[in-house]
Amino acid sequence: MSAAAVPQPRAENEPSASAARGRRISLAVALLAGALGAALVLLATSRTWAEGTASVAQGTLPQRANGDDITGLPGALAVVGLAALVAVFAVRRVGRVVVSGLLTLTGAGIVVASALGASDKAALREKASKATGLTDSAIHDVAYTPWPWVALAGGVLLMLAGLLALGYGRHWPAMSGRYERSGAEGRARVRRGARPAADPDRPEELWKALDRGEDPTARQGA
Repeated sequence: MSAAAVPQPRAENEPSASAARGRRISLAVALLAGALGAALVLLATSRTWAEGTASVAQGTLPQRANGDDITGLPGALAVVGLAALVAVFAVRRVGRVVVSGLLTLTGAGIVVASALGASDKAALREKASKATGLTDSAIHDVAYTPWPWVALAGGVLLMLAGLLALGYGRHWPAMSGRYERSGAEGRARVRRGARPAADPDRPEELWKALDRGEDPTARQGA
């Protein structure tokens, strides 16, 4: 009878091991997606998104606008998203849900802003007006680069990281969890009397016992 009951704990541990593996995978994917997404957005917004020519008396004047010229929203949201990704591990419970939601919203905001900026001409017109001195300069031969879509892809990755944090974040470790767990285990061992008595023939053991707040002579007199 006792031999037949041995496999039961092993069967119960199999789902928990699979769940723990899934949590580790979700954590790794969220970290990679969030960091890569923020990097892509910051890189893309520093590159040229649109090019065109403005008409002047002497001919034409080429104009270029990068992502920050067209819209500063994706770059700012990428910084916020990166900070939120780090903050996910600094908070717990409701705070983690709020920060995870913020991370998701930053990704969604980047996606929308990048899609709108992919066909924007306002920045080119503004640059042309400053270059020509005219309030309403016409822009011709406008061409767009793929960089807005790179920023959009970065926003999707940030949004994915936020959704993973919302779905699995409650199972992820916090920054101080390891130290709190070690302290709790240490206190439990002290309560159970699991620590061995200090050896009076080894002075260093006596000092360690005193540092732990124990009386090294208590068990010797018992």
